[in-house]
Amino acid sequence: MKATYHKYILDFKRPSGTSRGVMTQKETWFIVLEHDGKKGIGECGILRGLSIDDRPDYEEKLRWTCGHIHLGKDQLWKALLEFPSIQFGVEMAFQSLESENPFLLFPSDFTSGAKSILINGLVWMGDAAFMKEQIEEKLAQGFRCVKLKIGAIDFDKELQLLRFIREHFTPEQVEIRVDANGAFGVNLALGKLLQLSEFKLHSIEQPIRTNCTDRMAELCKTTPFPIALDEELIGVFTLGEKEQLLKKIRPQYIILKPSFIGGFRGTQEWISLAEKYKIGWWITSALESNIGLNAISQWTFLKHNSMPQGLGTGGLYTNNFDCPLEVSQGQLWYKKELGWAFDFDLLE
Repeated sequence: MKATYHKYILDFKRPSGTSRGVMTQKETWFIVLEHDGKKGIGECGILRGLSIDDRPDYEEKLRWTCGHIHLGKDQLWKALLEFPSIQFGVEMAFQSLESENPFLLFPSDFTSGAKSILINGLVWMGDAAFMKEQIEEKLAQGFRCVKLKIGAIDFDKELQLLRFIREHFTPEQVEIRVDANGAFGVNLALGKLLQLSEFKLHSIEQPIRTNCTDRMAELCKTTPFPIALDEELIGVFTLGEKEQLLKKIRPQYIILKPSFIGGFRGTQEWISLAEKYKIGWWITSALESNIGLNAISQWTFLKHNSMPQGLGTGGLYTNNFDCPLEVSQGQLWYKKELGWAFDFDLLE
């Protein structure tokens, strides 16, 4: 078996704002496996500045992985514990190679086009006018669950945006999730949560920064509406550490990004623990190309979670790969007839 790795830069259609700044490009890496005339592909979806494996030796570890591909998926997963995005790329590449079609990893009613996945509409940070424009766009597109990134502009303006949605749509009509990306001060967070609770929000992701576990546990106990852990899960590698974290904080939800938490296997460990402790969960992509999004979506469908998932990021880039994934009326569909526009030679 031969393994190679390839860098690919994705260009955003328009600059996308988060609490960590504005992104115009996103770096990603692909692992390509070749065996007996077949090819498989996996995406290592690293997000610079956020992924735990954003390290100077990242490319070196990719080279090592390709040189040791004979170890197989399971042994490599263990050896790559501190490189969750490469764990995921390896898992995906092996699954792709073993499949009849390199892009049909997990056949189901989703990939046959019979069923869809409910998703949320993502509203990026920006000035109030830009955020309002995106909200109106998402609602017009038929989304019944929107997720707003908050914490970057004036908090009062963010409250006004939420008020704007609630003046037009009840909680039954539109579910609102907000993501603070750890932006609230540890001592101010509860006050802000109380203000936000007026708008009957579904949940808030990561209200305070990571590694303040005592304070986060306290917030989860006293919060007026559910808290979801997101960044808090990054860098928690072993099953024991994962269980310890959930037992201590007892969040209402956890949000699972396979590229950040060890791929399918790492995500399944979190799901099993969440269900043990009666914690809700949903799965989110981490700005991968359509290669990674395709794999995550197919796997997510098999988990039978009826909540809206965070899988609507396929249309963000000018140079993404055309694929069968299509968003319609707040749902992700797999339209077989659309096919793939992907050439392995493009990566050479």
